[in-house]
Amino acid sequence: MGWVKEALIALKKNQICSIRPIGNSMKGIINSGQLITLQSIDLNKIYINDIVFINWKKNYILHIIKDITDEQVLIGNNLGKLNGWISKKDIIAKVIAINI
Repeated sequence: MGWVKEALIALKKNQICSIRPIGNSMKGIINSGQLITLQSIDLNKIYINDIVFINWKKNYILHIIKDITDEQVLIGNNLGKLNGWISKKDIIAKVIAINI
């Protein structure tokens, strides 16, 4: 099972899970295969620079919150790219731990 499916199933059951995401968009903060912990969150308790697990264009990714409005967040990766604005409703969970 891929890390995304594993996360979605675990978050639905427990609201918290540890996974090893694969990818390089967060390199330098989260390296490919590094163990992280995700937790479902209250959308009123998200902040700039939080790393979040989101639904993005029919896919799921981990990205950094760069800006916040009442209804939306601006997301970007750790390589300097801004992806764009998404609804807060597209945030699934927040990274609460990165194991070194």
